[in-house]
Amino acid sequence: MVRASPYLVPKVQNRVSGLQIGLLIAVALFILIVLTAIFSPRRFIRGVFQLILHPLYRKRIVGLENLPAEGGYVVASNHVSWIDGILILWMLPKNVRFVVEGENFENPITKYLGAGFDTIMMKVTNPKSIGRAFKTAREGLLKGDTIGIFPEGTISRNGQLQAFRGGVQKILKGTDAPIVPVWLDGMWGSLFSYSGGKLFWKWPTQIRRSLTLYIGKPLPNDTSLELVRSQVQQLGAKATFDHRHEFPILARRIIRVWRKTGSRLQCADSLGTEVNARDMLVRVFVLRRLLRREVFSAGETHVGILLPPSVAGVAVNVAIALDRRISANLNYTVSSKVMNHCIAETGIQHVLSSKKFLSKLDLQLDANVIALDDLREKITTMDKLVGFVQGRLLPASLLDRLLGLHRIDKDDLLTIIFTSGSTGMPKGVMLSQANISHNVDAIERTIRLDRQDVVLGILPFFHSFGYSVTLWAANVLGPACVYHFNPLDARQVGKLAQRYRATVLLGTPTFLRSYLRRIQPEQFATLDVVVAGAEKMPLDLFDLFEQRFGVRPVEGYGTTELSPLVSVNIPPSRSSAKYQADRCEGSVGRPFPGVCAKVIPLEGDGELNADEDGMLLIGGANVMQGYANQAELTSKAIQDGWYNTGDIAHVDKEGFLHITGRISRFSKIGGEMVPHGRIEEELAKLFSHSGEDSSEEKEETDCLRICVTAIPDEKKGERLVVLYKSPSVEYDQVRTALCEAGLPNLFIPSADSFIEVDQIPLLGTGKLDIKGAKTVAMQRFGKA
Repeated sequence: MVRASPYLVPKVQNRVSGLQIGLLIAVALFILIVLTAIFSPRRFIRGVFQLILHPLYRKRIVGLENLPAEGGYVVASNHVSWIDGILILWMLPKNVRFVVEGENFENPITKYLGAGFDTIMMKVTNPKSIGRAFKTAREGLLKGDTIGIFPEGTISRNGQLQAFRGGVQKILKGTDAPIVPVWLDGMWGSLFSYSGGKLFWKWPTQIRRSLTLYIGKPLPNDTSLELVRSQVQQLGAKATFDHRHEFPILARRIIRVWRKTGSRLQCADSLGTEVNARDMLVRVFVLRRLLRREVFSAGETHVGILLPPSVAGVAVNVAIALDRRISANLNYTVSSKVMNHCIAETGIQHVLSSKKFLSKLDLQLDANVIALDDLREKITTMDKLVGFVQGRLLPASLLDRLLGLHRIDKDDLLTIIFTSGSTGMPKGVMLSQANISHNVDAIERTIRLDRQDVVLGILPFFHSFGYSVTLWAANVLGPACVYHFNPLDARQVGKLAQRYRATVLLGTPTFLRSYLRRIQPEQFATLDVVVAGAEKMPLDLFDLFEQRFGVRPVEGYGTTELSPLVSVNIPPSRSSAKYQADRCEGSVGRPFPGVCAKVIPLEGDGELNADEDGMLLIGGANVMQGYANQAELTSKAIQDGWYNTGDIAHVDKEGFLHITGRISRFSKIGGEMVPHGRIEEELAKLFSHSGEDSSEEKEETDCLRICVTAIPDEKKGERLVVLYKSPSVEYDQVRTALCEAGLPNLFIPSADSFIEVDQIPLLGTGKLDIKGAKTVAMQRFGKA
């Protein structure tokens, strides 16, 4: 019989004792957790949040010191994801009693969560329930609680800040509690947001997201709802600016998109050129190599481009971006003097163009003009081989390293776009990588361009709208792009639209009106989105265009200095709105995500309330770097991060922006500001009923028939002058019509202030040439 060693018994006993102690500790912990969950649910839930959320999100808080140390207050936040409330509770040190829709908290788990944080439930379909919830929140404020609310009332479908509902004011009634504006940044693109048009059912774009909670300074209890919204929106613009490094570098992005698009058509033009995405990428790499060897000198940074919107125009711009140089697309509708001014301002040594295009222009330029046609014969077999390897074979990440694209900074310049020169010599607007990439992101969120679209590119690339949207956005978001050099060549525009089944058209009201007679409805049959900008959209044009082509245009707004996008009405076919409208005809839409608008008095300080006209300021990641070699002008245009647009505007109660005039299009007569646009609007109605021009050709090329300008006047400061095209109207009719429209006598031009002209002065972009109109008036009525 074998006996166990007496030395093993204590070891076994020790092992058993250790297991028992471990089990006792585990049981004790379990009991502690259960007791905590029962008697201190808030502490228990916060612990669970910490365990779950910390591995998934990095959190950062900006402005924590702005939270009031004592008393109750209301936290008003944006709302882009399904778990915003949970995240804010996790990030803030103090409990927030959110006012929420009770239907989302009806199962046992959500009921427990809601009860743990003393959440205030309501049913939005039951007015009595809403009233009880507001009363409970009000009582909480009086007791010193923090009340949280999402004033939009629903999750944003595209990241735009929607209108604020009146619940905040009802909660605050009878209290002196302040309002704390808050912006939660970083949740757009998550599974819990509507990015991509879906909630939940998509792949996450990041494994661990970085979240930042921006807390603004407390606002007085009686602050209007619209100004509260403005403060929240300003925090959102600050967040976008702070995180502008997250916008992709477009040169890197286009490599990946064109690789993915492959053999599908990417670019075509009216010259008959058609190129698929994969071949486009190879051509661009060949061109980049050729330009580096044959044209550019060491240290040359700025390159002029003199090409119409075309496949060649796209290729040159992309090649320059891939070579980390700064492009400057030159306005080919201006004189040699003006163009040479632009060349001198930016230190351009070479201008890239083509023989055929140059033959149509009478220009003498102070730069080396390179005809791309002459470079073709210099392409070697090695160029083609290297271009093929780079475009087809090398991994995109390796290309980034080889080309130095990984060293591009968000604030590096991508392009210089020159202003229209409507009020003087053009200024070179310096736009960064982040400026243009922000615009691309804004189009992706709101217009939702994708692989199913075909964009009709009729805007020149020297126009900021054409450069940002029809060049870059259209090429990196997946659509095919079809280009034509003359937007007023309606016949060719119609043929291209029909042949390539165009779905998206971006233009100006002048261009749209010219299409009404010259384009057949079947040619625009596939159009799904029509966006007009650059000038005010006449109200009748919405109906006329829809009646003829079956698609209703929407209006947007921007300026070159803002890259250029500021706001847009969402096209009906692209709208994902629920519970809130995202289009308001007569407005230019709500600001894009990451952009904020503020209206200030023409004289004095502060921010104006809803529906009050004043000077429009814009802030955000879209604000330019400045004017090239114009530090003084830059400092006047941009102050504390706000760009002064020079436009007179107001924001309505729903958050839509309305442009009512331009400061340069006002006259100060007898001490009163007189808007030219208001007078033009009424005169246009009168002249449109006085007879129609029967010439279709003239309708195609000259749509503007009335223009109001002004010249100096010794007695009243300024005198109104009207330029008009035939047919003329009797002055008595004019005066009667303006009086019946409610215009004061000061707004009515005198009988001898009308000048008949063959053509209203227009810029190449289709906008009114303000300087040219004034020159015509001065020539007629004398010198300043």
